[in-house]
Amino acid sequence: MSERRAMLATLARVVALRRTRLLFRPGGGRGLWTGRPQSVADNMKPLEGVKILDLTRVLAGPFATMNLGDLGAEVIKVERPGAGDDTRTWGPPFVGTESTYFLSVNRNKKSIAVNIKDPKGVRIIKELAAVCDVFVENYVPGKLSAMGLGYEDIDKIAPHIVYCSITGILTPHPCQYIDSLQESMKGGGWEMGETEKIWWFQLSVFSVFLTPTQDGDPVRPGVAMTDLATGLYAYGAIMAGLIQRYKTGKGLFIDCNLLSSQVACLTQVAANYLIGQKEAKRWGTAHGSIVPYQAFKTKDGYLVVGAGNNQQFATVCKILNLPELIDDSKYKTNHLRVQNRKELIKILSARFEKQTTSKWLYLFEGSGVAYGPINDMKNVFAEPQVLHNGLIMEMKHPTVGKISVPGPAVRYSKFKMSEARPPPLLGQHTMHILREVLGYNDKAIGELFSAGVVTQHEAE
Repeated sequence: MSERRAMLATLARVVALRRTRLLFRPGGGRGLWTGRPQSVADNMKPLEGVKILDLTRVLAGPFATMNLGDLGAEVIKVERPGAGDDTRTWGPPFVGTESTYFLSVNRNKKSIAVNIKDPKGVRIIKELAAVCDVFVENYVPGKLSAMGLGYEDIDKIAPHIVYCSITGILTPHPCQYIDSLQESMKGGGWEMGETEKIWWFQLSVFSVFLTPTQDGDPVRPGVAMTDLATGLYAYGAIMAGLIQRYKTGKGLFIDCNLLSSQVACLTQVAANYLIGQKEAKRWGTAHGSIVPYQAFKTKDGYLVVGAGNNQQFATVCKILNLPELIDDSKYKTNHLRVQNRKELIKILSARFEKQTTSKWLYLFEGSGVAYGPINDMKNVFAEPQVLHNGLIMEMKHPTVGKISVPGPAVRYSKFKMSEARPPPLLGQHTMHILREVLGYNDKAIGELFSAGVVTQHEAE
């Protein structure tokens, strides 16, 4: 009973702290949600003053919270003592002892290392939830609820919370056969949760879109597009949740899952089936509804060309010195070009192979036709437009020095993104968060360290 009373007293203190710092309802407290500027500064970030409690790891969740951090939010990343986010060990490549995978999606965050299997660790998470605006997690459905950290538990102590759960299927998922599939995957890392366990299931279901040729074997994309899409869905949903809280004064639960994101991103391919019962085919780099719209082999590489209308097709024919194709009855419309795809692509391919990629780039420049080379990473980050858009973000990491990662994709006229802070070391900000965010005194912090409930990695 004494432990329970102590916990309730601590939560009461934390809630009181929150009431002095953050907004519960429209028009109250801070200017963040009133529509009025907080200051006359031109560079006020839209999420300044918003705290994100981030219990995610690997990719979808960290990608979402990183984007929130870029907009000014304070992101508190909760990690396991001694291990941290699994991607800290994913490599090579490493720079020093740091995984480049982890470094790519964890900028602008603070790390607190907490053992949430310990009741005292659970209490810390609840206290943090009480002073945060958003709670994001990607555990196996039911895992956090069993610890007392599910939405129903957090809602009782923090009714303002926007709680976002990122899973593989659904929360809770009804597909029992998925459990059997997951149980068969006992390799390293599968204990991390549905967002990782479901990968092979997704690959098998959607392999029609993951093959380089019409009859080739399924392949994995170079990056985990479903995780990234889910991260973007979660990022947008959290922003919507914050606006909804402004309107209603109440928090809410958000379910994001990889399966739904992947199906939603099928767009016209799904509509082709749902509306016209047209089953999808494997097109490799080509497009099922537009011809030509694909990669062509050149003398020394590849060039992607897309002609979305008759005028663009005529331009392509002129550049390739094939004017006879323009008025050919088999190719006069896109519908006809799709019907006669095989013959047309054979003619175009033969011509593209006669010149180098650089020559074709020169000839297509200013044509109004969509075109471009298939670049390696060196060429991508030497591209003038990539440099102009500020897509290389540099920062100084506390142990490995200067690093560069891909920067934010969106720019705004009235403010700049947050100045890049390097991805944190494991538990780098544990003491800061306990002391400054939760108001713990040195004695209480020392007891938590002695008990192994929390750990700290000192930056050099």
